[in-house]
Amino acid sequence: MNYDTLIDAATLRAHLNDPHWVVVDCRFSLMDTEAGRRAYQESHLPGARYAHLDEDLSSPITLTTGRHPLPDPARLARKLGEWGIGPETQVVVYDDMGGMLAAARLWWLLRWLGHSARAVLDGGFPAWQRAGLPLTATLPRAQPVAFHAQPNDQLWLTTAQVLALPAENVVLDARAVARFRGEMEPIDPVAGHIPGAVNLPTEGNLTADGHFLPRAELRTRFAAAVGERPAATVMHSCGSGVTACHNLLAMEAAGLRGSRLYPGSWSEWIRDPTRPVATGTD
Repeated sequence: MNYDTLIDAATLRAHLNDPHWVVVDCRFSLMDTEAGRRAYQESHLPGARYAHLDEDLSSPITLTTGRHPLPDPARLARKLGEWGIGPETQVVVYDDMGGMLAAARLWWLLRWLGHSARAVLDGGFPAWQRAGLPLTATLPRAQPVAFHAQPNDQLWLTTAQVLALPAENVVLDARAVARFRGEMEPIDPVAGHIPGAVNLPTEGNLTADGHFLPRAELRTRFAAAVGERPAATVMHSCGSGVTACHNLLAMEAAGLRGSRLYPGSWSEWIRDPTRPVATGTD
């Protein structure tokens, strides 16, 4: 059985010694980009590899891109192969934010490259800790394999494509309400949102203890935001194309399959001052 959205800690625990399973630690902080690596070196799930959002899961920033451009697929494929991820590998990714940051990003990147067996640990590192499951500081020794990337570029949109979206499509913005409204902006130089976008902060996908809401509750939440639109008409955005993956994952976990990602997101949108900016609830 392949897991392609979420997996619980007990199921992962039962497969920790399975050679066909690979775990990847994606802990990361936008405010301290080495915090995740330090945390990993101190304690992580047994056998887990470490993926750095900036170094492994993104390309270098340019004058026209957002803050976390998509990685070069060939380079990412080499890294995945170095971690021991092959075509039959079940990949499980986690972070310490319930998947709201780099774990969902890697989950989506694997999907983009054509790898179907990939799941986010529901509840993340905190859920594993609370369950009293094993942790280690020992760094794994992976057996390199060949990862053959088959990128599906129908799963994401360029800024030009977002600008040309038909009226029946909707951009779902995953940022916090205050950032979406333009009331504050702690990271990017311009505050506000893409005109016509709908705000649905990622935090609302989770329970108080960091687990995803039940399937039915997730469906209700997204229906309230996008109405009866088919999932294929929903485009996910955020600050830099990272937390947007969490909303996309939540839709998939709810059975709402087929929405797409705008990787450039707000930080790329504002690179060109001629692009329109909205504030408030408009």
